[in-house]
Amino acid sequence: MNRNQINSMDSRALGADMRLLEILSQTFPNSSSASTEIINLEAIMNLPKGTEHFVADIHGEHEAFLHILRNASGNIKRKVKELFGESLSEREIRELCTLIYYPEKKLEMINEKTDEDLSQYYAVSLYRLIQVCQSVSSKYTRSKVRKALPRQFAYIIEELLHENPIDDDKEAYFQRIIETIIQTGQAQNFITVICNVIQRLSIDQLHILGDIFDRGPGAHIIMDYLLTRENFDIQWGNHDALWMGAAAGCDPCIATVLRLSLRFGNMATLEEGYGINLLPLATFAMEYYAQDPCKEFIPQTEKPLDEKTTRLISQMHKAISIIQFKLEAQMRLKYAEWEMNNQGTLEHIDFKQGIYVIDGKEYELKDKLFPTVDPSDPYRLTQEEEELVDKLHHSFRISEKLQKHIRCLLSHGCMYGIFNGNLLFHASIPLNEDGSLKDVTLNGRKYKGKELLHHIGMYIRTAFQNDVPKAERQKARDYFWYLWCGPDSPLFDKDKMTTFERYFLVDKSLYHEEKGNYYKLREKPEICDSILDAFEVKGNNRHIINGHVPVHASQGENPIKAGGRLMVIDGGFAKAYHKTTGIAGYTLVYHSRGFLLIQHEPFTSTREAIINETDIKSSTQIEVMTGKRVRVRDTDKGEILQRQVRELRELLYAYQHGIIKEK
Repeated sequence: MNRNQINSMDSRALGADMRLLEILSQTFPNSSSASTEIINLEAIMNLPKGTEHFVADIHGEHEAFLHILRNASGNIKRKVKELFGESLSEREIRELCTLIYYPEKKLEMINEKTDEDLSQYYAVSLYRLIQVCQSVSSKYTRSKVRKALPRQFAYIIEELLHENPIDDDKEAYFQRIIETIIQTGQAQNFITVICNVIQRLSIDQLHILGDIFDRGPGAHIIMDYLLTRENFDIQWGNHDALWMGAAAGCDPCIATVLRLSLRFGNMATLEEGYGINLLPLATFAMEYYAQDPCKEFIPQTEKPLDEKTTRLISQMHKAISIIQFKLEAQMRLKYAEWEMNNQGTLEHIDFKQGIYVIDGKEYELKDKLFPTVDPSDPYRLTQEEEELVDKLHHSFRISEKLQKHIRCLLSHGCMYGIFNGNLLFHASIPLNEDGSLKDVTLNGRKYKGKELLHHIGMYIRTAFQNDVPKAERQKARDYFWYLWCGPDSPLFDKDKMTTFERYFLVDKSLYHEEKGNYYKLREKPEICDSILDAFEVKGNNRHIINGHVPVHASQGENPIKAGGRLMVIDGGFAKAYHKTTGIAGYTLVYHSRGFLLIQHEPFTSTREAIINETDIKSSTQIEVMTGKRVRVRDTDKGEILQRQVRELRELLYAYQHGIIKEK
């Protein structure tokens, strides 16, 4: 038997490609290193799974969102109470928690309030913080904790985390480290670093189920924060797709982004966040809508604006709305295959009589002033409007920060995700009336279910790829608008969007938007099971997790549906939804013992949280515990590690039998 035959037999016995083992041998060059890695991976797989946090529909409410991440949806406070509930007062617990959430600002306030030596305060705080850090890091390997530590303090923190100050033999050693940190003037830096490590280790994986943008003032701040994190993923929402389209250069998306920002008086994200120049729009609006009261376009703001500002925003709001309706009509004519002709607006106005006529019926208009609309060609942009659109288009395209944030959405995001038996998507899966998956046409081909979401994700990425032909790239850019309001869009899934009707028509019956079959059928367990099967989600304890539609908690609506198979976690982060939902958001937490659905009350402000040491009031609404503690071995990561162990065992076999030589 020749050498080739022996190698062939050995490969079949190993069950692995020899080339793979040879590549693996470059990292693990001998039996000892391969054995050590097998032992390490087996140990990791026996640890409890990391804690996953799921949030949806943040809508620019950066202060509430960041506070929830800082307090790990209340988990850090629970840890502090477990550790110090018997030894610290409620006030001291609040103070320690506030220090963990906002270390820099809290320490700055303490320094401003006193001229006394703070050495004792630093020492006590450090002892307590190290205990909290030991607790939150206990489920991770030393290697993983080490990677979470900043380089300048990594060695010292690691020593403190793995030594017991109560041990008599180590007490002096431990105490001396603390004293030296204070004596060298590093106490504040060290406390800040420890607090940040506690925050990071309290959330192992962050899942965002869409709609980071619109309504609230700080979407750009949220995106800046995400760029500093590891281990997060985003399932795109309709508002995210809208901003992606605007950044790609889709003019109807740009107009809609501006309209929504003006509607909620949210100029911060546009101007301060992304440097979008709104002066051309303001100048245009003041000229053409100077005599228009714009009563239906007064911004909806949390705090009242002065009369002059309200007047200007209202004029800008109406000006961009009319431009949006014109651009959208042009898009409908351009893409007849999208079948969006039922969304007619300006062409149904009888300008002479000042009424709206559709299907032979006449309807009263709330607003009859259309200074830039030509009745004979209502969707033609005036020359001034065309020039304005060009300027706004340019402003969005050259915004470096906006483009950077959209790249983050593309690199960390997609239309859906599957994690540890949970299927995540923002809004909907198009269904037929009988609950079967609906065929949807995308770029001339039909897809459904998992294939549909996958191909949408791939297709819209071409809008940002310069190696794609220009015409194809433009069509992909335009498709963002369809994702925003198209009847078969998984991010919308309604028969039409009645924006024009809400602004201009008195009859509220015309505001109705008929939801797709997914929303009508998703509370049926068998429908959820069929969707999970179609997406090949495995496991006995599997779920669909959605956002998009706010849960009316104040009216008794249950966020857990379909016999526990579906969890809807849009609790209304945006202040605009608080009256509707009665709460201010949900966080779904999945730790090694099961699921917790945390309900949050409205958050006042970061400033109040620091000064008055207040926290978001949160309560556990749903608690679903698994029969046994979930280990890393039972997770998606565990599957990868088990495959690595199998490959390493085969490498070890190859070493032991002389098939591959050790180095």
